[in-house]
Formats: sequence, structure tokens, C-alpha cells
Amino acid sequence: MHPDFPDKPKNPMKFEHYALNVPQPAEMARWYVEHLGFQIVRSSGDEREVHFLADETGRVVVEIYRNPAGLTQDFPAMHPLSFHAAVVSADARADSARLQAAGATLVVEEALPDGSLLIMLRDPWGVPLQLCQRARPF
Repeated sequence: MHPDFPDKPKNPMKFEHYALNVPQPAEMARWYVEHLGFQIVRSSGDEREVHFLADETGRVVVEIYRNPAGLTQDFPAMHPLSFHAAVVSADARADSARLQAAGATLVVEEALPDGSLLIMLRDPWGVPLQLCQRARPF
């Protein structure tokens, strides 16, 4: 329990997913499956091309879709500290090199005083993607 938030709700909610409205959801989903090891847990065959992607634990899910009723963000123009997706990496430098070979671009590599290594990349669509090699994992 965090000391700043001592009271737990009687019916706590669980995180279900976060969503990104993107221009090329099928291609983006394929890249995340192939290069990050995510799995498609649900998808639609309609024009919105909805893909729900989960990590190997199934604990965190991202929805990637295209819906013209909503604006897509200009991810390449956004500062990565405004929004980014973060994944755990056992070897962030090796994963960074592998992902760059697959079309990602390096933004910054940051070694923290506690021994953690954070590497910020952009996926091929400009979405900020952080590799977290933490000295003390969550």
C-alpha cells in the first residue's frame, strides 16, 4: 500500500486495456507480435481492424485499432515523456539493437543511479516504446 493512498476501495477495479487509434493497426499489431512477443487475444475482421494484444502474462493488454470517428495522435511529434509504452527487458541494449534492426529508432539511453537502464525508442510508426531493465523490478 502506498502511504499517500492508504484507503483501498471496497470493490477495486482491475486494469483491462489501453487503446491507440492508429492509421495501420494490422501492420502495427504484426510488428508487436513478431518483435516483442505479444499475442493477439482478440481481433475483428471489420474496417476498424481492432487487435487486442497481450504480453505473455496476459496481465496487460493494448488495443490497436483504426476509427475515423476519433483523431489519431501525431506520435512522432509527441515528446516520449508525454506518452510511452514501457516493457520489461532482461537485456535492454541487445533488445534495443534487435528492435532498431526491425525498424525502431533510438531516442535516448539512460542509466539510472540505482543500476537500472531505460532505453527509449520509437516503433516504426513513431510510438514511443521504453525498454526497462530495472535493478529492482516491480
